[in-house]
Amino acid sequence: MSSVDELVAALPDRTLLLLDDDAALRNRLGRALESRGFEVSLVETVAAALASVAAAAPAFAVLDMRLEDGSGLSVVEALRGARPEARVIMLTGYGNITTAVAAVKAGAVDYLAKPADADDVVSALLAAATGQAPAPPANPMSADRVRWEHIQRIYELCAHNVSETARRLNMHRRTLQRILAKRAPR
Repeated sequence: MSSVDELVAALPDRTLLLLDDDAALRNRLGRALESRGFEVSLVETVAAALASVAAAAPAFAVLDMRLEDGSGLSVVEALRGARPEARVIMLTGYGNITTAVAAVKAGAVDYLAKPADADDVVSALLAAATGQAPAPPANPMSADRVRWEHIQRIYELCAHNVSETARRLNMHRRTLQRILAKRAPR
């Protein structure tokens, strides 16, 4: 038995709510967390997560930030109201500083970019449980990738309007078009 398994086994309550609209990721991460000793409930919508929290608030939660029917932040707030000591990790495919700050202000203890490895999720949850800061990621996104993700997010928020996106990012429209035409950096 590894030290992580021992830490999880020693927890008085190992209930965990996993909210993600990507079925493959949700099922894979759910199985990985169960194999590490958590009692996982899988949900795919904000409404289902809110109902689950109202029925029995879990000790841990791993929540997607952006879903079809709302934001995982509303689930964080509901969970904080039902169980203030619950430890919440936010997952998102749109990692940026603004959403990270919003997640932490809502009550999340950490914020991870997708695709998050199960070991990273467990480390973040256990670091919160033991009061230690989580270790830095072994393979963080490059600065180019962070820039590309930010541009993609603004482009999406501007309804794929290149001119509006360029104006909001304070860059020339043709420069933005060249960036959008390229593949995502690693």
